[in-house]
Amino acid sequence: MHTANICAMIGATLLLMSLCVSASAAQSTSIVSEHPNSQRISVQTQGSGPDVILIPGLASPREVWADLAADLRKHHRIHLVELAGFASTPAISNPEGKVIAPAVDAIAEYIRTHHINAPAIIGHSLGGEIALMLGARHPDQVGRLMIADALPFYTLMIDPAATSKTAVRQATATRDWLLAQSPEQRVASQKTSIARLAKTEAVRPALVTAGINSDRKTVADAVYELMITDLRPELGRIKAPIEIVYAYDGLFGVPPAGVDAMYRQAYASAPDIHFTRIDDSFHFVMLDQPERFSSAVESFLNK
Repeated sequence: MHTANICAMIGATLLLMSLCVSASAAQSTSIVSEHPNSQRISVQTQGSGPDVILIPGLASPREVWADLAADLRKHHRIHLVELAGFASTPAISNPEGKVIAPAVDAIAEYIRTHHINAPAIIGHSLGGEIALMLGARHPDQVGRLMIADALPFYTLMIDPAATSKTAVRQATATRDWLLAQSPEQRVASQKTSIARLAKTEAVRPALVTAGINSDRKTVADAVYELMITDLRPELGRIKAPIEIVYAYDGLFGVPPAGVDAMYRQAYASAPDIHFTRIDDSFHFVMLDQPERFSSAVESFLNK
């Protein structure tokens, strides 16, 4: 099946992705404070051992990793990131409208100032975009990368021929639509989106709540930046090995080989990359298939 058909069926839903709440108590909290971008993120640390940095997606809290964190902190020191304006972390004044790139710089500075040596980075969705940008623009600060259900250029999911320039019009329209929603429209759109992003019905109400509780402007700015940012030309700069974990479900209405091809084509310029598909899952792989996802993470960390 043509990639465009795949995009039409499963792609557009990813524009309002990654809204999740679950329960996990952190052992300690670290907030970067000495860098201009310090307020862009907050970080909680748990456990001890080799370092793993976990980055959630759009409007997602750090608790999206709760189940995974419970396993990892037994043998690793984990750093649970949350972006300002998402979930429980307060928004900051952001007149320039950038969210992703400043967060990348803040995480790089966090790694440097905390003397973290070659951490493993795991990013979901928009967090995967952050992880890729971190690997490309700060290649000496990461040890390995796992990208969960994310592409280096999201607008390919809507238009396979898109460029950063051609994406501006639709990105602008999407940002304006998000900002203009009434409270009732916002709730309705969150419910519709989450039904397509999380197959597990039990988690959906919390996901909707998390999205609504996130700062509207921050989310809209992040979606705009996500839609116009094409990291494919930068993939060759990444020195760390990359593991791509992505979801597939028969309800996508396309054969798995078509989704496989879409991911491989998007990451064709990455020099050291491996792909793992997790079936019977929607976008929130760690929630829909937690055991399979944890197994993929364990394999990734033990390579």
